[in-house]
Amino acid sequence: MKAEAPQTIYLKDYTPFGWHVESVHLTFRLAPNSTRVLSKIRFAPNPDAPAQDFFLHGEMLKLIGAKIDGATVTPDVTDEGLTVTVPSGAFLWEAEVEIDPKGNTALEGLYMSNGMYCTQCEAEGFRKITYYPDRPDVMSTFTVRIEGDEKVKLSNGNPQEAGEGFAEWHDPWPKPAYLFALVAGDLVNFPGAFTTMSGKQVELNIWVRPGDEDKCAFGMEALKKSMKWDEDVYGREYDLDIFNIVAVDDFNMGAMENKGLNVFNSSCVLASPETSTDANFERVEAIIAHEYFHNWTGNRITCRDWFQLCLKEGLTVFRDAQFTSDMRSEPVKRISDVIDLRGRQFPEDQGPLSHPVRPESFQEINNFYTATVYEKGAEVIGMLKRLVGDEAYARALDLYFDRHDGQACTIEDWLKVFEDATGRDLAQFKRWYSQAGTPRVSVSESFADGTYSLTFRQETPPTPGQPEKAPQVIPMAVGLLNPNGDEVLPTTLLEFNQSEQTFNFSGFAAKPVPSLLRGFSAPVVLDREAGRDEQAFLLAHDTDTFTRWDAGRQLARETLVDMVLTGATPDMAYIDGLEAVLRDETLDPAYRALMMGTPSQSELAQVLADRGHVPDPDAIWQAAETLAQVKAERWTDLLPRLAAEAEVTAPYSPDAEQSARRALGAAVLSLQTRLDGGAAAETQFGRADNMTLQLSALSNLIRAGRDDAALKAFHDQWQGDRLVMDKWFGLQIAATTPEKVVPRTEALTAHPAFDWKNPNRFRAVMGAMMMHHAGFHSVDGAGYRLLADWLIRLDDVNPQTTARMCSAFQTWRRYDAGRQEMIRAELERIRSKPKLSRDVDEMVSRILGA
Repeated sequence: MKAEAPQTIYLKDYTPFGWHVESVHLTFRLAPNSTRVLSKIRFAPNPDAPAQDFFLHGEMLKLIGAKIDGATVTPDVTDEGLTVTVPSGAFLWEAEVEIDPKGNTALEGLYMSNGMYCTQCEAEGFRKITYYPDRPDVMSTFTVRIEGDEKVKLSNGNPQEAGEGFAEWHDPWPKPAYLFALVAGDLVNFPGAFTTMSGKQVELNIWVRPGDEDKCAFGMEALKKSMKWDEDVYGREYDLDIFNIVAVDDFNMGAMENKGLNVFNSSCVLASPETSTDANFERVEAIIAHEYFHNWTGNRITCRDWFQLCLKEGLTVFRDAQFTSDMRSEPVKRISDVIDLRGRQFPEDQGPLSHPVRPESFQEINNFYTATVYEKGAEVIGMLKRLVGDEAYARALDLYFDRHDGQACTIEDWLKVFEDATGRDLAQFKRWYSQAGTPRVSVSESFADGTYSLTFRQETPPTPGQPEKAPQVIPMAVGLLNPNGDEVLPTTLLEFNQSEQTFNFSGFAAKPVPSLLRGFSAPVVLDREAGRDEQAFLLAHDTDTFTRWDAGRQLARETLVDMVLTGATPDMAYIDGLEAVLRDETLDPAYRALMMGTPSQSELAQVLADRGHVPDPDAIWQAAETLAQVKAERWTDLLPRLAAEAEVTAPYSPDAEQSARRALGAAVLSLQTRLDGGAAAETQFGRADNMTLQLSALSNLIRAGRDDAALKAFHDQWQGDRLVMDKWFGLQIAATTPEKVVPRTEALTAHPAFDWKNPNRFRAVMGAMMMHHAGFHSVDGAGYRLLADWLIRLDDVNPQTTARMCSAFQTWRRYDAGRQEMIRAELERIRSKPKLSRDVDEMVSRILGA
């Protein structure tokens, strides 16, 4: 039988908790299957809250005993928590519970990873540790005593006392329970130190399993850069005496910003040239920055309730994007973020999982850690900054930190500081937080008597629960170019806030060429009847790096659509225009590498669906292959020149300059392989002295069908490194041809090293299959059946990971009737699973209900 239907929680029903938590003292007596947690919590009535029963959340807990002011009490205990009668004034609550960390395969609360105790409490994991008001608006100071034989015992805050078999920690900054952390195990530290802008010395540590110490140096430098950047750009100084990071192998997320004790998925902090690619290094740098920046935008100021999740996540994603732009290439970072947004968030916005940046309701909060909350939430911050300007943005942030430090806040609080700092009315802008869906902006133009006019119209398609949408404030950055390529209007921000709006520009001798949505100034779809000649012109002349790249992207998209629908040959104007860009050595190699890319096959499927066509994954695959082959053949003389330019002779460094050259080299090698059958890739594989070159070569050998020896050699070399083996598993699926995807996936699930209970390994295999568009959507439905088989199996062990991977099916309605029926059957099979988790039940029901 299915689990009981989950309860829907609504934003409109928010009420504050009836008591303040004045202090929390926890004692952990660690044992793998029978850890005892003793809590002493001081409560006092909250005069601002309505009358209510005293209820504490608690799940999977064995209550040993409870006391109020020293007197034993017998609460009413259910699977969700307990209720008990309490005094009318302040009182001391004491409870002792027993939990089973080793048996906690869901990786929420206190669990074990390869013998190490660790916690993950966001969003609602603390209730699996002890009875507590597990909600983000309940904040308190924590003192934690850890008892056990483990060598290292860590918690939030600063260390207090330690002795034989125990350690005590105290966090002086009030925090909600979701930020609680505990780690204990046989760990070693990679030490560091940082001096804050006020001269305070901070001890830094990255804690790892023995043997991983040589993969910590880059992470430590990234942490120091993050701390310095946050001081320089936002004026935010670190506020404890120590900052600890712990690398954990079994973790559902990338990392967690627990106050003073950040718990990281090992893949997001461990890095070395031999085992990590340039992309891995950049990801480590960005995630370390993200979690550190949460110290202020998430910890010191947290969210009042989980509906406000974007308040901390959107803002912190925006801040880490600023950081990466400063550390590396701003244009490349911006384009990469847009590629990710269009590839992940736009489909979410256009399908059954669509929801506002701030949802109005949820059943399982874990299902709302989405691209909409994170990436679109960050885009909303970016729009706000563009509208008010850099100086006003800085003033508003200073006011935000001063006014709300130590508080649990709402989107209304956030927007109010901008209104107070700038004098602007942001009521209409607030719709970005409440309206779901991606706005579509159509553009028309006219030119007469030296005046050029642009007319914009906006419409947001219906989404679940929101059939009609009001006009939103869309910051539209535009520039104008003369027919000779000179810029006659530099980037100008237009505030487009009506259903239809016209902007006039005067004084032109000839009709200018518009460059629209510069810098991707708003997360919208731009619909404009622009000919390919104009796109080629912008590709050649546009001064804005984003719109220049996007012009090439649009040309590639139109070329591929023609090839899919009519069997046309590739548009040589596109290929020749792109060649001119590639020959420009003044451009960043990483930017040129991005230029060489084409829209993802899933993106092309959506474009076809939007135009009323049923996408054929096999035809899309073949068109993409044909276009790549024609490029390779057309650029026979250019590729060796680019390869020589991309070569790096200096010792390996993951810095921006070297990484850019290797990115260009990888793009070139993929085309060279189509000409030489993998000869250059084989040479590179044999000579590679870093993982970036080795993995690039291996992926091309797989594509060329010359992978047997290389895969074995890679396996033999790296079978002892769990993170590198994740790459070995995933690449075999990602780089192969469609007909091999499902058989290879099935074979890899039978490999002795396929630990399906480890989220990283499971995602490496099943995630690679999901992302291979033509392979996953094979016409016989084998990909759908295989994924459903494993999701049904994983749900009993890790519902959170299972639910997130159900999103592979969210675009099912854009395909043909046969594929739709097969996907529906698999979704129904998942939904009919006995004891289906709440996480998965909600996701599947939303997808089916589209």
